[in-house]
Amino acid sequence: MSAIAPPKVSRRRFLQGSAASAGSLVVGFHVPFLGSAHAQGSAAASAEINAWVVVKPDDTVVVRIARSEMGQGTLTGLAQLVAEELECNWARVTTEYPTPGQNLARNRVWGNFSTGGSRGIRESQDYVRKGGAIARMMLVQAAAEQWKVPVAECTVDKGVITHGPSKRTISYGKVATAAAGLTPPAAGTIKLKDPKDWKIVGKRLARLDTVDKTTGRQIYGMDLNMPGMLNAAIVACPVFGGKVKGYDEAGVMKRPGVKKVVKVGDNAVAVVADTWWRAKTALDALKVEWDEGPNAKLSSESFAAILKAGLDAKDAVVGNQVGDAPAAIAASANKVEAVYSYPHQNHACMEVMNATARYTPDKCEVWTPTQNGEAALAAASEASGLPNTKCEVYKIHLGGGFGRRGATHDWVRQVVAIAKEMPGTPVKLIWTREEDMAQGKYHPVTQCKLTAGLDKDGNITGLAMRISGQSILAGLFPQNIKDGKDPVVFQGLNAPGPEASIGYTFPTLLVDHAMRNPHVPPGFWRGVNLNQNAIYLECFIDEIAHATRQDPLALRRKLMASSPKHLAVLNAVAEKAGWDKPAPKGVFRGLAQTMGFGSYVAACAEVSVSDAGVLKIHRIVAATDCGHAVNPQQIEAQVEGSFAYGLSAALYGECTVKDGRIVQSNFHDYPPVRMADMPPVETVVMPSGGFWGGVGEPTIAVAAPAVLNAIFAATGKRIRDLPLKNHSLKKA
Repeated sequence: MSAIAPPKVSRRRFLQGSAASAGSLVVGFHVPFLGSAHAQGSAAASAEINAWVVVKPDDTVVVRIARSEMGQGTLTGLAQLVAEELECNWARVTTEYPTPGQNLARNRVWGNFSTGGSRGIRESQDYVRKGGAIARMMLVQAAAEQWKVPVAECTVDKGVITHGPSKRTISYGKVATAAAGLTPPAAGTIKLKDPKDWKIVGKRLARLDTVDKTTGRQIYGMDLNMPGMLNAAIVACPVFGGKVKGYDEAGVMKRPGVKKVVKVGDNAVAVVADTWWRAKTALDALKVEWDEGPNAKLSSESFAAILKAGLDAKDAVVGNQVGDAPAAIAASANKVEAVYSYPHQNHACMEVMNATARYTPDKCEVWTPTQNGEAALAAASEASGLPNTKCEVYKIHLGGGFGRRGATHDWVRQVVAIAKEMPGTPVKLIWTREEDMAQGKYHPVTQCKLTAGLDKDGNITGLAMRISGQSILAGLFPQNIKDGKDPVVFQGLNAPGPEASIGYTFPTLLVDHAMRNPHVPPGFWRGVNLNQNAIYLECFIDEIAHATRQDPLALRRKLMASSPKHLAVLNAVAEKAGWDKPAPKGVFRGLAQTMGFGSYVAACAEVSVSDAGVLKIHRIVAATDCGHAVNPQQIEAQVEGSFAYGLSAALYGECTVKDGRIVQSNFHDYPPVRMADMPPVETVVMPSGGFWGGVGEPTIAVAAPAVLNAIFAATGKRIRDLPLKNHSLKKA
């Protein structure tokens, strides 16, 4: 019960504690900046039933969500789950964020704040549903006690409680205060609905945050404004591992509006001014001398050579093994071999990194878009030198995250360091796009050597996959490396199981990894290692099909006979795309499938390539089985967005390194897919039930391999390294 119900602390005590901890500035859950009178007045008018549910006198239900909203619909989906068990009126539902400081003060009653790995719904669903069920039981009990009738005689629908025998009714808002004073029910009495009885979950309901985003009412981090606020622009050494050697601030301090030049850590310099533009232009004029350190001569070419050597090195750790694949391949009548590679990529969020901080010796507050409020709180605490209890982070909706705003919070540390130099003054730090491109946490660079053994009849006898390249965990969480193994490297290639498993059955199999870490810092980039692993495996399966003169769908079906859920999504896209029928003249098809983040996905791409080598992607058919579908409309939107992101990566996404620094600087040399080039995406949502899978990330992984396989069908050219912009597609 402790993981569900909040600690036994009165609502009044909690509110008093929250107000006291906020110092002179009281901030509401979902509004970045509120005066104390507004915040306290609003709180006093509401009744907290439990940590997840607040009911107002007008029957408005406020659902508190710890996970961050960054366009994926998590707020709406989790609110649907709570509302389903609460039996409230969906038209009266809204949401708000608890803060990480409040979470810690209440023994982490809201659980994990991290929003990444497509975990928001699938890892929260159980306890938030129980939170809704508990609140419903308490509200009904309060009504029964008011009427002096048995609880069993009462029913509830859309937030209205009815006493069956007497036909009396009362709304949630009228009994909320009484319900808030009741003892929560025992854990053993909580029974969640059977999915077949869902009325709100599974429905195509409109997002709760859409209106504010379309009207401009939604506040993002870059919009935030506070009385007396100053603005900061920053530049860090462009070579990772370099330091500030010196700078001359005398000239820029005379510029209008400039307040201070601040050295931030050992590798960055910031200018603080009354407006951001004045801070930025002063920073441009500031002459900074860098000590570029030992990495100043490194390049993408030098990384590639190191990774290539790793393809045949002996120092590799095994991720998945069946039998003795090397021996089986060596004894085979024939073999197929190929080497693929995948580049560094930047998250390139539309909203660049930003945060606002106010520091005093007794309190450090930060307002920022973040995928993990608790990680942001830890960063604020470390940078300020104050304990967590004297810090607070107020989450703001994100203008894109994709993993960049999750595991690391370098921009939070920076803004706190700057604010410490100006105690009591709010300071807003906004990176330039160029700084965002130069100081990212990049998708890891890897190469992969694949070898398949074939018998005289063309049957696969064994498959070996050697991955050589960067480890995300080694860069971010080295403590999670066990016996030299980063388990994240093997996403989509794991043994059969509930998370990122391979869908094919081979007589023998060896998947291993030779860790090679360049100085470019890695990060969790949307889809993570599933992206390149799906390309490597799915394109190589096509190579085997071509080499053995088999239909790519038929070969996959044969290899996936023991993986029915993998096979189901593959069959779904093949059927909808009309794989067994001729494509329109000049149009060619490619397939791909994978399993990751708890879900099964597949895609069929239809493309044409002109005689001049111009690629046109005509359509994408995509199937997703995520177990339970909380909101099919949101799933469709996420799948479409996944292809926009995945195709951008496949066509253009490449960060190269020269002289130790990232070459690309903005969208002119790191472009996304334009609307004119985005194909229609036909989504097949096929929840099979019985499990909770993710949505935001798995589908991105099949975008590139489906297109690459279609390009081969169209041109006879096998593209084994991305992005496509580096290749001529003129027919072979």
